[in-house]
Amino acid sequence: MAGPTPHAIGALPAGSGALALDTYELTKRFGAFTAMDRVTMRVEPGTVHALLGENGAGKSTLVKCVAGFQRAEEGSILIDGREQDIANPIVARALGIGMVYQHFTLAPGMTAAENLLLAGGKTAALIDWKTKRAELEDFLATTPFSLDLDVRPSELAAGEKQKLELLKQLYLKPRLLILDEPTSVLTPQEADEVLGHVREFAKSGLCTVLIITHKFREVMAYADSVTVLRRGKAVHHCRVADTSPAQLAQAMMGGEGASASAPASSPVARAPVPDEASVALRVEGLEAQGDRGTLALHDLSLSVRAGEILGVAGVSGNGQRELVEALVGQRPRLAGKVSVMGRPYSARRGENRSLKVRSLPEEPLRNACVGDLSVAENMALRDFDRPPLSRGGVLNFPFWRNRAREWIAEYGVKTQGEGAPIRSLSGGNVQRAVLARELAGDINVLIAANPVFGLDFAAVAEIHERIVQVREKGGAVLLISEDLDELLELADRIVVMSEGRIVFETSAAGAERHVIGAHMGGGHHEPLKAAA
Repeated sequence: MAGPTPHAIGALPAGSGALALDTYELTKRFGAFTAMDRVTMRVEPGTVHALLGENGAGKSTLVKCVAGFQRAEEGSILIDGREQDIANPIVARALGIGMVYQHFTLAPGMTAAENLLLAGGKTAALIDWKTKRAELEDFLATTPFSLDLDVRPSELAAGEKQKLELLKQLYLKPRLLILDEPTSVLTPQEADEVLGHVREFAKSGLCTVLIITHKFREVMAYADSVTVLRRGKAVHHCRVADTSPAQLAQAMMGGEGASASAPASSPVARAPVPDEASVALRVEGLEAQGDRGTLALHDLSLSVRAGEILGVAGVSGNGQRELVEALVGQRPRLAGKVSVMGRPYSARRGENRSLKVRSLPEEPLRNACVGDLSVAENMALRDFDRPPLSRGGVLNFPFWRNRAREWIAEYGVKTQGEGAPIRSLSGGNVQRAVLARELAGDINVLIAANPVFGLDFAAVAEIHERIVQVREKGGAVLLISEDLDELLELADRIVVMSEGRIVFETSAAGAERHVIGAHMGGGHHEPLKAAA
């Protein structure tokens, strides 16, 4: 890598303690696309430094260069003021750099003890397990987590796996720890527990922490400083004490009006749903099988009134996906009844039309679109055989295209045109195209599953606004989300799903984050949990 630097390239002396990280005009290209454009950033030793930005802003590219998984074409990485050529993860590890990834890297068939030892990269042919187990137990005593060393990752819930990933890195005593969205699969309590420990680790002077997150609450509560990336450029650096979520949102978005889109810190202000409001969606005793043949939904019941948003909270993998699929007709129902506006509902196409049921599924390109068909054709999937899109059995393609152009303009869908294959659009624009189709006309029930997952900040604000509009027009919204902040902002009531059951219900206005989190965690004994 080239670029001016005040120090010659060389290895750091062996030692311990938090590292200082500097990047100087770091640039990374993928073909003609510049993912990271002359990013200069300073991370002080012994601090927690947050990295914020929309999807595609360059955050993951930056940390992968620091961790040795990618190499920048231009610029420099300096560790403790000394330029380092971090050619691969082995070099990064030797420098004291560790990284916890958003996606798990555990060996599922090996025990927790074996996974911890594997993390070091150098394992003796013969292991003295008595000595090693004693070492591992001494190490665990220095962390807030208790762990059954014989448990296998395949037996752990997602949140427990994330803790084991963190323990792998802490076991190696990193001097710079990089965390990529570390709380995306954790309950609020688990997130606070993990981030609190990481912050104490940094404050001890043993380690510096660089954390990618999209949650403003985590930045404000646990970080010392923050860098905002936008379109591959570092556009804002500040101490957390000197900023606010609104200012950070504006830096992420650019422009003067961005601060208005800052995340709400409390539920959207609106009139309460009257008790006598009619039930638009009722689910009674629903049971459905999971992909592995075991029961995923256990005697599940819930109801959503007209003019209400009911939020469904839960850690990923507790039956939310199976619930949505059973409601929209993608998964057989083994038992139970579903009714819409008092009439039986089996999710057939004719019922969707007559009862005015719409859905915004997770991964819309896979679940709500035909990738090779055009944007206009996908927008017509719901009513292509109804007037005015079809007359006397003849499809009216000019009308399809004209309506698609109107919706593209109204919903801000960025596409080469209504004739472009929908798979050529970005995730946010696929979601906007599906929104245009699903929100057209009157709606009695809207089923929305993680509707903004993986989308950029602007798309999130827009989709949230349109979901609230359905509620304001008297529609019932069932909102399933793994983001508790999203539910607290939008929902009137919140229920918690755990192990395929509804285990808790509260009004959103009176909701307490830690109480919801406790129910999300299940409240039963798990192999890996916070130590008392």
